[in-house]
Amino acid sequence: MRIRHAIKERRRRANLAARFFILSLMLCALLAVGLVVGLRWTAGARDLGLPAADLNPVEAFVLSTYLSARAADLTAPAGHDPTPIPFSVQPGESAAVIAERLAVQHLVSEARLIHYYLRYTGFDNHIEAGDFILRQTMTVVEIASALSDARDREISVRVFEGWRLEQIAEALSTNPTLSLSKEELIALAGPNGARPGSYAFTGDIPPDASLEGFLFPDTYFFRPGATASEAINKMLANFDAKLPADYRASVTARGLNVYQAITLASLVEREAVVDDERPVIASVILNRLVVGQPLEIDATVQYALGAPDNWWPPVSGLDFRAIANPYNTYYVTGLPPGPIANPGLNSILAAAHPSDTKYLYYRALCDGSGRHAFAATYEEHLANACP
Repeated sequence: MRIRHAIKERRRRANLAARFFILSLMLCALLAVGLVVGLRWTAGARDLGLPAADLNPVEAFVLSTYLSARAADLTAPAGHDPTPIPFSVQPGESAAVIAERLAVQHLVSEARLIHYYLRYTGFDNHIEAGDFILRQTMTVVEIASALSDARDREISVRVFEGWRLEQIAEALSTNPTLSLSKEELIALAGPNGARPGSYAFTGDIPPDASLEGFLFPDTYFFRPGATASEAINKMLANFDAKLPADYRASVTARGLNVYQAITLASLVEREAVVDDERPVIASVILNRLVVGQPLEIDATVQYALGAPDNWWPPVSGLDFRAIANPYNTYYVTGLPPGPIANPGLNSILAAAHPSDTKYLYYRALCDGSGRHAFAATYEEHLANACP
C-alpha cells in the first residue's frame, strides 16, 4: 500500500510540475506577445500622434495598430491629377458619410482608412461645414487636416478671356477673403510695377508697360488672405506654363517678338467669337501689317475710351479718326502700343499660327451667330454688308 501511495504521489507531483511548466511557457508567450504589441502600439502612437481624448484604451489600441499597418497608405495620394475638386461638408454630416463621399470622388482610395484616421486623431469632431477645394494629389493626412481647418479652404475666382487689367483687379478686390485692393493690384501690374516671380517672357515686356495681356485667363484658387503679389504671380506662372516652348521661335518667324504677338492675340480675343475663326482673324491683322494698312479694329477704340462705369463702351456712330489715342488703330498705323486685354490660349496660339489667307477685311454676319464674312478686296467687303 505504501508503495502504491508513493507512486501516486510522485505522479501527482510530476503532473503538477508539468502543468506549472506549461503555464509558465504560456505566461512567457503572453508576455512576449504583449511586449511586441505594446512596442508596436507605442511606435504607432509616436508616428500618428496621441489618440483623441475621447477614445477608450481598447479603441485607441485597435485604431493605432490598424493605422500603423497602413502608414504608407496614409501618405500616398489617391491619384496624380492636380485638378482642384470642390467638396462640400453639410452641417451635422458624420465622418463616415464624409469618408464615403471622398472615396466616391476619388479623393481617397478607401473610405475606411480616412474614417479611422479621422476617429483616431479626433478630427472627426472638428470637421467644419462649408466648401473646400481638394485634389487627388493630397494625402489622407492632408485631406483630414484641410477638412478640420477653415484656413485651408481656397477661394475660386474666375478670370475671363478678354478681360482687361482693371476688370481682373475688380474681380479679385471684391472678394472679402483676399487681402488685396484694386489699386494695389493695378499698381503692381501697371507700368514699372514690381514684377513678382522670374519668367523668360517678361524680358519682352517694355519696362514702362503693364502686365496687360499676360494675366492668363483661368479659374484660380487662392487661400484666404492672398495678396496682390501672390495673385499676379499665380497668373504669370500659369501664362508661363501654358505658353508653348516653341512660341518665341514661331512668332519670330513672323517678325514679331512675344510682346507684339500677345498684343496681336489680344486683338483677336476681343474680335473673335468662335474659336475656329481666331486663326483667320489673326491672318487679316498680319496681312494688314504687311501692306501697311491701318488695322481699324473697334476693340482698340473701346480700350482707349474704357472707364470704370463701362470698360468696353459701344462705339458705333463715333468719328474714330478724331479720337487721338495711341491705342486707336483707326488713328495710328500698326499694332497698338501693347495688349488691350488678356487673351486666352486659343487666341495666343492663333497669333503664332494664323491661317494662310489673303484676307484684308472681315465683318460680322447678319445672323447673330458671331461669325464673320471675310474678304480680300474692299469691294468684296462692301458686298458682305447686311441688307
